[in-house]
This record gives sequence, structure tokens and C-alpha cells, in this order.
Amino acid sequence: MQEQLKIACIQSDLIWENPKKNRKLFSEKIKTITEEVDVIVLPEMFSTGFTMNASKVAETMEGETVAWMQKKADKTGSAIVGSLIVLENDKFYNRLIFAEPSGDLHYYDKRHTFTLADEDRVYKAGHKKLIVEYRGWKLCPLICYDLRFPVWSRNVEEYDVLLYVANWPKPRIQAWDILLKARAIENMCYCIGVNRIGMDEAQNEYSGNSAVYDILGNPITSLKPNKEQIEIAVLDKKHIGFYRNKLKFLSDRDHFNLE
Repeated sequence: MQEQLKIACIQSDLIWENPKKNRKLFSEKIKTITEEVDVIVLPEMFSTGFTMNASKVAETMEGETVAWMQKKADKTGSAIVGSLIVLENDKFYNRLIFAEPSGDLHYYDKRHTFTLADEDRVYKAGHKKLIVEYRGWKLCPLICYDLRFPVWSRNVEEYDVLLYVANWPKPRIQAWDILLKARAIENMCYCIGVNRIGMDEAQNEYSGNSAVYDILGNPITSLKPNKEQIEIAVLDKKHIGFYRNKLKFLSDRDHFNLE
């Protein structure tokens, strides 16, 4: 078990509905990470931007983007994480892929589809929470709008890290900042949020505000808004163990089942 986990957060603009160019874009960015890291995190729908034109750009699990993620994970020795549009059984999913260097794939389908953008009309919602056990750490990866629903992220699995990939627009970025911090505090875990920057073809503007918070809600990264940037955060198991044992807040949580 590793006492520390190094996470590389890639805050980037995206090229609209062009998986090939976005794969090239992120290949170049990943090349610039010169130190060994355990996980590389990309934004939501990193290969296309947050588009409702799913039939135009969807891929299968055997498609080029998933294969690219596996290849990059193998080459870098780091897990690659991000969401993309997947077609499966004649349905479209906003699917987060967690590709391990071993070749193992884990995936999570976004539960809370964004009704304000009609995402619920295009993409089928997922219903299964994912906990990835990786290098002695337990990670719970979620997607963008899921951040607004604390019951879904509730830490009943004793996970160590809550991870959100996003295309969260600038007009509501204050909510993003506050909720990421709140999710860290209430779940007594590290909370990571990786968001895109730039303007998409639907005229939505994104400022990034990507961040990593520790168990007390303190920021441990300094990514700048509206700037393409990569920052590496070091997560420490001792930090989690010390404050969970000292404060024991999770022991007092309510017990209920989510239906």
C-alpha cells in the first residue's frame, strides 16, 4: 500500500466534437509531465466537449479513445481518468473511464444527467456507484452535475478520494468552488475537481477553477482560472488517518439506503 498518491490535474480547453485532435492535444500535455505520478485526470467529455450531438461523435468501449487511454496508461505507468461519449446497446452514456497501467478498465456512467442542457434526453443515466481500489487507495470517481447531490457521494464505503471531472460553466463557478470544499469536509476525504476552460460551440464559457482539497477543506493546489495548466497534488494517507481517528465525524453519520 502506498502512503502517498500523486495526482496530475490537467486543466485545458477542448476542441469541439473532434476526438482525434483532442487525443493529440492531451498526448502533448501528458508528455510534459516529467515526474512519476499515479493518476492523470482529464475533464468531462475530454474528447469532444459537452455536446448533445452524441450520434455524431460517440464511440464504443472498443473505440479509439478508450484504446488511447489504455495506451497512455501503459506508457506512463499512471492511471488515466476522464469521461467520454460511449454508445452501448443502442444507448448513449456520459461514461467516466478509469484506465489502469495494468490494462484494467473501470467505468462509471453519470447518474445525474444535466436537465438544464437536455442531457437527460440524450444520455442514459447510470445507477451504479464506482469505487476503484488502486495502489492501496479507494477512489470514488463522479461527473460534474453529480457534485450537486451529496447523498450520491456519501462516504459509506470508507473511500479516500472523491474525484469529479467536469465541464462546469463559469456563471455558476462559485457553486463549484463551494461544493468541492463541502464534499471534502462532509466525507472526510480528499476531493479533486478537474474542470475545462474556454468557450464551446454552444457559447458556454468555462473558467476551470480546478482544485484539490484535503480532508479539512483546505486547498492543496493553486491552479489559476482561465489558464491551461497542469498541477500535481500529493495525497497522504497519514493525513486521512489522523483526522478521521481524531474527529470521528463519519462514525456519527445517519444510516439510510438510497433507492
